[in-house]
Amino acid sequence: MPEPMLKVEALTSHYGRIQALKGVDLQVAEGELVALVGGNGAGKTTLLRTLSGVQPASGGRVIFEGEDITRLKPHARVQRGIAQVPEGRQVWGPLSVEDNLRLGAVLRRDRQVAADLERVYGMFPILKERRRQPAGTLSGGQQQMLAMGRALLTKPRLMLLDEPSMGLAPLLVEQILAAVVDLKRQGTTVFLVEQNAFAALRIADRGYVLETGNVVLSDTGRALLANERVKEAYLGV
Repeated sequence: MPEPMLKVEALTSHYGRIQALKGVDLQVAEGELVALVGGNGAGKTTLLRTLSGVQPASGGRVIFEGEDITRLKPHARVQRGIAQVPEGRQVWGPLSVEDNLRLGAVLRRDRQVAADLERVYGMFPILKERRRQPAGTLSGGQQQMLAMGRALLTKPRLMLLDEPSMGLAPLLVEQILAAVVDLKRQGTTVFLVEQNAFAALRIADRGYVLETGNVVLSDTGRALLANERVKEAYLGV
């Protein structure tokens, strides 16, 4: 078997004396859409922040494409092909939609930025329609599209998505998750963190369940949807 694109080994992370991650092990293969589900306070966002370098690891390793990146700065991880779409979107409200998108390409030195910008507009036509508007005037769903588009402008090989459906109406959730599936279809590897377990596992190749900083279950997305423990704890069944 080929080496996974992302390999997390015994990863721990602390906020002061509080241990948020307690030895997490997981893998993401190239081309996969892998979901991480769990309740509030499980450590999902901490894990993503540790993978992107915003939160320091206190133990264990993060291996990306065969390289140990555990101590790399966030910008160095972006340059290697890891992009995070943060929880809550975090767009620059006063800047135009297009300027927000172009911020994603600030570390790039190639000549494909214009083509990639058009690719984003092709995925999210509403962003092209509103490209001159301040980003803060967009709806929550449109801001989520903008945050995903900005991450795409970094030219990622691995996209880390943190709670993309949070606070969105059901119809918009469907649109955003369809865009996530489309990303995978276009060749981007996706690690999706979601509190909406049903929505995430329904589209995932594989999934992990995180509880209080520990991975307690892993299987295919379909198998986890059918798992009685998952149904009772996260699906309300």
